[in-house]
Amino acid sequence: MTRTSTAGPRAADATDAGSVPDGPAARRTLLHGLPWLVWRRHRTVLRLLLLATVVGCAVFAYQRAGLTDFLHTRGAGPAVHGNLGTDFENAYGRLFRTGTQLMTYLPVLIGVFLGAPLIAAEQEHGTVRLISTQSVSRGRWVAATLGLPLAVAVLCTALLSAVFTWLWTPAHLLAMDGDWLTSGIFESTGPVPVARTLFLTVCGIALGMLVRRAVPAMAGTLVLALVTSVLWSEQVRGRLGSLRSVSYPYDGSGPDLPPGAVRMDDWVSTSDGRLYGFGTCTTGDTGACRAKLGIVNRVTQYVDYGQMAGMQWLGAGILLALTVLVLACVVWRAQRRPL
Repeated sequence: MTRTSTAGPRAADATDAGSVPDGPAARRTLLHGLPWLVWRRHRTVLRLLLLATVVGCAVFAYQRAGLTDFLHTRGAGPAVHGNLGTDFENAYGRLFRTGTQLMTYLPVLIGVFLGAPLIAAEQEHGTVRLISTQSVSRGRWVAATLGLPLAVAVLCTALLSAVFTWLWTPAHLLAMDGDWLTSGIFESTGPVPVARTLFLTVCGIALGMLVRRAVPAMAGTLVLALVTSVLWSEQVRGRLGSLRSVSYPYDGSGPDLPPGAVRMDDWVSTSDGRLYGFGTCTTGDTGACRAKLGIVNRVTQYVDYGQMAGMQWLGAGILLALTVLVLACVVWRAQRRPL
């Protein structure tokens, strides 16, 4: 007797079903999951930031070639003489003013339009409450929400700062009349723009979490940026470097400062180095007044161009330390307190 198996077709079907995939595998993009969601919600600001970075770097790099030819043709030695300064101002003055303004205001714009609404908008619209109903942990959500925008902001400002520094360095004696400290160059080159961007963006995020509304948080971030800018220029920047002094006779010619030095303050002094304010003995019988006090010299205090890099890194370190402190508070509140 022969037996006919009736399980063959079913077994074959089962085998075929196990060997054939259900469908084409999903294409895995660079951004997926939470990072993609963060990009999607803030794509307008992030795209504008990336576009501004590409355009800015392209313009700075293009102008660098012309600037190099200008300096090679005209010559820019340790001192600026003749019409070189005027010719440079006519050719490249507007470029450096515009570049300085871009690098000065870009961290503020990032803090206002990216940092402040980052979490405040989620709280205002109630979408942040969905976190508790999803399988994604709050810590993972916080990491994705903060990580991607901050990474893009750092990348863009670092690239712009590097290229603008590359453009400015060969012309530092001519750009902004050689004033690298108070003209905006100090905040526009080196690590300072990156540190300012991180600080203002994280402060905007913190204000947004506290206020829970996007527009008030943006306004508060703008006010904070203005206040910190004043404090930075009035109380911090000038103290980042050690002042150097040069003395010369009271009735002599002006001081001979090193190339690229920025003049900070002027005094009058006695022969043993005792300082008096620059306006001392400037009215009445000035000769008798100076003889009585023993004033015989003038003193000029300055910061040297060689100190610039160290001052920038010190200032950036202060801003980054404050950023870490604020960011730690943001992460703690986001994980421990109701959003």
